[in-house]
Amino acid sequence: MTKHLILGAGPAGVIAAETIRKHAPQDEITIVGDEPEAPYSRMAIPYLLMGNVGEEGTHLRHGADHYAKQRIQVKRGARAKSVDVANKTVAFDDGSTLAYDRLLIATGSTPANPPIPGIHNDGVLHCWTLKDARAIAQRAVKGARVLQMGAGFIGCIILEALAARGVQLTVVEMGDRMVPRMMGPTAGGMIRDWCEAKGVRVFTGTRVEAIEPHAPLRVRLSNGQHLECDLVISATGVKPNMGFLENSGITCLLGVLTDEHLQTNVPGVYAAGDCAEAFDKVSGKTIVSAIQPNAAEQARVAALNMVGRKTVLRGVTQINVLDTLGLISASFGDWQGVPGGEHVELTDKAAGRHLSLQFGGERLVGCNSVGWTEHVGAMRGLVEGQVTLAPLWKQRLLQDPTQLMAAYLASAQAQEHKALVRA
Repeated sequence: MTKHLILGAGPAGVIAAETIRKHAPQDEITIVGDEPEAPYSRMAIPYLLMGNVGEEGTHLRHGADHYAKQRIQVKRGARAKSVDVANKTVAFDDGSTLAYDRLLIATGSTPANPPIPGIHNDGVLHCWTLKDARAIAQRAVKGARVLQMGAGFIGCIILEALAARGVQLTVVEMGDRMVPRMMGPTAGGMIRDWCEAKGVRVFTGTRVEAIEPHAPLRVRLSNGQHLECDLVISATGVKPNMGFLENSGITCLLGVLTDEHLQTNVPGVYAAGDCAEAFDKVSGKTIVSAIQPNAAEQARVAALNMVGRKTVLRGVTQINVLDTLGLISASFGDWQGVPGGEHVELTDKAAGRHLSLQFGGERLVGCNSVGWTEHVGAMRGLVEGQVTLAPLWKQRLLQDPTQLMAAYLASAQAQEHKALVRA
């Protein structure tokens, strides 16, 4: 009987455990989470703050006996301290040690703390755990003055939850635009304009220089302004939880480095989710992509390999679709373009619509869109599928980028025809 030990009780850990159980009915499975909560989804926390779900609504699986029925042991409130790959054991901060035959590292990520004086003051919170959410709900009452640091992908989701609570919200972003790692200047600027029109004050190209521990908090900005706040939310990015792997012999770069089977350099040790650095076939390099669809697929592939069913990860999906106060935006693949590539942009600011396409040879390699929801499926299909555009369709798109769906259908039909001819 094989012992499977899974570090991390988020979506990757739970999906991996259930996949193992499906294919290995007799194996032993243990999930270890570092929080006292039942396994839950961080992506549900904004909906909790909006009041759309209760705490149980954040749980990944419902029913007190779900894991017992699956014969999956869940250990809560224990954080991995070290991994001994020679003896195949993991030591935890509660003094316990667990042995394994197969190990999955699905420890996720942790919010980054910017080096700002006062960042640890009372009233400065992350929005990452259920404990954080409870503290935010107490302070972010209607009319409360809230400052949020960071307007990235996660920051914009938190922003929406705070706005729904009726607070007086100010967002401060160091980059020259909102969502700078997902959107180009035009798209990011349009999202900022939209948020300001909805009553959110936004400062881009601005840093928080200090948070003074008064009551209320007093925040000093790099633009010279001082703001009084009842609550400060830090949403300035995350970093993979992999410090406990130091000296383990498991290779870590930006994340825990894996091969196409999600196995690390140590046989029998795998990684998945926000902490994993996996190969992306679109960009041709290894990347950490902290989005839930990637975590789910990586967990499935890792679990199948852990039970001896050789499976290859097709790639890392570089996709972000964001709803910011009702404005839908999307980013796929190499949205900044590739060397020697061509691009086209179409912008109608009055209508709140923007489309940017990036080409590499005869393929669409990346794109940005704002307010153009009808093209999201075609954009994803072309970029993620690495579809070679049918003859003349690249030129047509350079002339009229709104013809994405027609280009996708024509190119898919052309590929299908070639496959039939070869057969």
